[in-house]
Amino acid sequence: MPKIAIYAGSFDPITRGHEDVIKRASQFVDKLIVAVAPNLSKQSLFTLEERFDMIGEVLNGHEGIEVHRLDGLLVDFAAKMGANLLVRGLRAVSDFEYEFQMALMNRTLSPNLETIFMVPSVETTYISSSIIREVAKYGGDVKDVVHPYVASALRLKFAHNS
Repeated sequence: MPKIAIYAGSFDPITRGHEDVIKRASQFVDKLIVAVAPNLSKQSLFTLEERFDMIGEVLNGHEGIEVHRLDGLLVDFAAKMGANLLVRGLRAVSDFEYEFQMALMNRTLSPNLETIFMVPSVETTYISSSIIREVAKYGGDVKDVVHPYVASALRLKFAHNS
């Protein structure tokens, strides 16, 4: 039976930190599903289609990685996809409490679904999508923290919003 894992997030936009976790996690499984979810707690900068496009460009050529839309409960999506492992990134201690609660809830809903936490590389630990959006909004250079395709998409997005 193939080992299938899911790395879920809003990826608004995908960052070098996300890339780092995706590439490293994919080495441990037969298939890694990047599940793109709407962020219901805030308005997204990019549409789901734009995020899919960016993720596809960033991950182009990486074997064993698929991108899917996530609607509903992650545990239901995992069952549908045949996954038994969730991958979560932890940048800081402040991420841990929320992620820990989610992992326990997911285990309550689906006892055979495990969660693993991955720490990003030292170079990407401070990167978050919200910080990148803020810097890009005010014309800051984000080329070192996102893929060039994503940097271009951010410039275009904020040029149109000016």
